[in-house]
Amino acid sequence: MASEVIYQISYKDIQDRDVLYNHIYSNIEMNYYISDDFSKEFYIYLASCGFICTSTILDDKFYLLPEIQFEYAILDFKDLVVSKSINKLIKKEEYKLLINSNLELTLEKLELYHSNNWLTNKYKDLIIELYNENLNNGFEILSVELYDKYSDELVAGEIGYRIGSTYTSLTGFSSKEKKYKNWGKLQLVLLSKYLQKNNYSFWNLGQPYMQYKFDLGAKVYSRIDFLKRWLKDI
Repeated sequence: MASEVIYQISYKDIQDRDVLYNHIYSNIEMNYYISDDFSKEFYIYLASCGFICTSTILDDKFYLLPEIQFEYAILDFKDLVVSKSINKLIKKEEYKLLINSNLELTLEKLELYHSNNWLTNKYKDLIIELYNENLNNGFEILSVELYDKYSDELVAGEIGYRIGSTYTSLTGFSSKEKKYKNWGKLQLVLLSKYLQKNNYSFWNLGQPYMQYKFDLGAKVYSRIDFLKRWLKDI
């Protein structure tokens, strides 16, 4: 975390434009906050304001960990890079990409592949609750699932959400089996094509510190530049 001090925020705090714009957005020293509010309304409002949430345990208590990042990795679909190895996998057509086919299995795989999985406890319950409810307000949880077409094994996938015309990734996984080499990258490319086909405006990949995001074609946006796009397109 960028600061040793971490402040608790509430739904009321971020609904106050003065607090949000002049004390959160403009605070270049602070990116992480905590909250014990796991309500659907608060989570969706956080997302609409540009926060991306993980979770943490402090003093044996489980908290939501909203982050208003210093920088964001954004993919515009015209910038998508597809390598030769991924093109070969696409042409083999040994896969099937499904959206919202089996959230429960995707969550199970995340726990299996991540020893420090943060999508757990009350946060996991919240994601399931959001997924199961038709909120009809421009927000939707997406379970992205890439299966082996012949064995029906779930090889790679991720959890994220649609808000307005944007998609934001939360967390994902891919099989470490040798026969599924590069299927994690395949899932990303196929998801990008799916999002473009379904008229999403851009893909928010979150933290810009992982090379695979740039290999995919993402560009780095400062917090200010991100918010200019984000608040317009949601």
